[in-house]
Amino acid sequence: MAGASGFVGRRLCVALDQADHDVVAMTRDPAGYQGAGNAAHGDVHQPATLEPAMAGCQAAYYLVHSLTDADFARKDAAGAAAFGEAAARAGVRRIVYLGGLGEDADNLSAHLRSRREVEKLLGAGGVPVTVIRAGIIIGHGGVSWELTRQLVEHLPVMITPRWVATRTQPIAISDVVRYLVGVLEPPQAAGRVYEAGGPEVLRYSTMLRRLAAIEQRPLLLLPVPLLTPWLSSLWLTLVTDIDPGTGQALIDSMINEVIVHDHSIRDLVALAPMPYADAVRAALRERREARQASS
Repeated sequence: MAGASGFVGRRLCVALDQADHDVVAMTRDPAGYQGAGNAAHGDVHQPATLEPAMAGCQAAYYLVHSLTDADFARKDAAGAAAFGEAAARAGVRRIVYLGGLGEDADNLSAHLRSRREVEKLLGAGGVPVTVIRAGIIIGHGGVSWELTRQLVEHLPVMITPRWVATRTQPIAISDVVRYLVGVLEPPQAAGRVYEAGGPEVLRYSTMLRRLAAIEQRPLLLLPVPLLTPWLSSLWLTLVTDIDPGTGQALIDSMINEVIVHDHSIRDLVALAPMPYADAVRAALRERREARQASS
């Protein structure tokens, strides 16, 4: 698994291990890896390390992105192409990738266009790629979630740009992990693109208000139509600890509706997606537990 130490990857490694799969966690620092599975040295930006890391693997997960880099699209394209080609040489039979929702007919942001390009490049070596496209993922440590949480906790009065009216379909991290595990083995999932979301389609403004209500915090939203995505990203750097480059990419993507139109994944993986409020409470609870454990 590439990205085994990340927000999704570390949870997915645990779930796959609990499902009795042999997990190989690809990492640049095997000695420092403390997650589930066996660590193997590998770096998608060092192609020579990839084939040895995937030797003997039947399937490979790709959960890598370079949003903190100003040149993220080029780096992600190069990493995906190298990974796909190495997977083919190693005899991998399936690649599973977590991408982003959004209609191809829309004027997609650079971030979402990059996700689409990665989907294609992963299959360049001939290995079938199963893609799960998701929108905002709610869970402790997720960048989009942290952006939402910190805005609400730091700003009782918020000057909001137009993107807060955009619709999205947030999904709990636990549901994303269950979907990722669920598409691993079924033959009919090979080469398919699936869409995954929670049970509610919400505007970003509604998400902010519901989070404020759960945390019992005051929140007043004041729409300002002329607040551009660029200005919004600068504003984020003042009130959150989100990396500026990542914040810019995410804000740019918030002009695109990211909602599920194809529900076929529900025929493959039977689960009742968690409502937004429950996902928020789970994320807040995990954050409290993590802080208590580190104190």
